[in-house]
Amino acid sequence: MASKCMHLLLTITIIVTLFASVSSNPNFQNGPQNWKFEFNYTNGPFRRPKPVQNSRRIIVGGSDNWRFGFNYTEWARTNAPFFFSDTLVFKFDPPSDTNIHPHSVYLFPSLWSFLRCDLRWAKRVANTSQGEGEGFEFVLNKWKPYYFACGESNGFHCQSGMKFFVMPAFRWY
Repeated sequence: MASKCMHLLLTITIIVTLFASVSSNPNFQNGPQNWKFEFNYTNGPFRRPKPVQNSRRIIVGGSDNWRFGFNYTEWARTNAPFFFSDTLVFKFDPPSDTNIHPHSVYLFPSLWSFLRCDLRWAKRVANTSQGEGEGFEFVLNKWKPYYFACGESNGFHCQSGMKFFVMPAFRWY
C-alpha cells in the first residue's frame, strides 16, 4: 500500500512540476503555433534536447548559498522552472577551525530515499571542500527528478530541511 501511495505521490509531483514549468513559459501560453523544440540528432532522434545558449547558472540558495537553516524546498519552488543545461552551483565553506559543521552535496536515487533522508544508496557528488571559491557545479542534463541534500552529520542536515528536488523541463523557443 505504501508503495502505491509513493508512486502516486511521485506521479502527481512530476505532473505538477511539468505543468508549472511549461505553463510559465510565454511561448506555451501563446498557443501551440508557438511551441518549438529542437532535437540534437547527432545522437539519434529524441534522445537529448539541443543545448541552448541561454542556459542559466543558478546559485543554490541565492545569496544565502548552501547552508544549514535555510528552506531549500521553498527556494526551489520560487526559482522554478529549471531547464535542461541549467547549472546549479553549490557554494559552501570548507571545514576549518571556525567551520566545524561542513556541508556536502548528495544525490538521492529515489523520492522515497529523499523523503526519508536515507543516505545508504545516495551518491555523494560534492565533498565538504568542493563548495569553496566558485562552488561545485552540477549540470541538469537528463529529464528526470534530481533529489539533492546535504549528507553531513549522518543525515541530520537533510532531516533538518537542507534538501530540495528539481525536475528540469524542456526549453521552449
